[in-house]
Amino acid sequence: MGLNFDQLSGQTDSHLVLLDNEQHRLQADVATAYQRMQNDAAEDGVSLAIASGFRSLERQLSIWNRKWQGQLILRDHAGQAMDIARLTGEEKLWAILHWSALPGASRHHWGTDLDVYDPAPFTDSNRQLHLVPPEYTHADGPCYTLWRWLKHHAGRYGFFFPYARYQNGVAEEPWHLSYQPLSGPALEQLTVEKLAALIAQLDIEGQQTVLEHIKTIHQQYVLNICRESAV
Repeated sequence: MGLNFDQLSGQTDSHLVLLDNEQHRLQADVATAYQRMQNDAAEDGVSLAIASGFRSLERQLSIWNRKWQGQLILRDHAGQAMDIARLTGEEKLWAILHWSALPGASRHHWGTDLDVYDPAPFTDSNRQLHLVPPEYTHADGPCYTLWRWLKHHAGRYGFFFPYARYQNGVAEEPWHLSYQPLSGPALEQLTVEKLAALIAQLDIEGQQTVLEHIKTIHQQYVLNICRESAV
């Protein structure tokens, strides 16, 4: 049984359970699979924790609006800060979408997707997690050992990397795992028509620009995932 639209778009968390030890919300089957994976990783000497699980529509909308208004830093594809005053509405749109999902279209709404990290290097130190690829993909990165373990084992538990690499949509996210048995059906449910109807009702910055490009957004930033890494 699939999600209803309020669940699919992050307007409610009624489809989720709270993980006792991490204070993050996921669908029950996802939580069970994650905890099995976490326990098995620990047996291999690898620590695994969640940086972000469920994200509500309200929170995603706040992120979006603050980026559009310039209250949060807007970055180019190289991660450099951009001068928002020099950008057109369409340029802001693509810049935000490279790093942040459109409200209502975030995979984090579904309770199937989670950002993970290795907490061990951050214990009793001033080191901070920034969720940037080198932390995971570089041999000296604090989450490199975890990333390597997940690449070999995550599929056994139903997880895959939807943003394993950049392919002209969302930026590379080696920390982002998705539970394919449930995220696959959720992705099919999120049609461009449903998404457009939601955006038309939201108090979202750049609404007209978003609606003008909604088909491209849906194709390039929602459907465009690394499917071959799915289990």
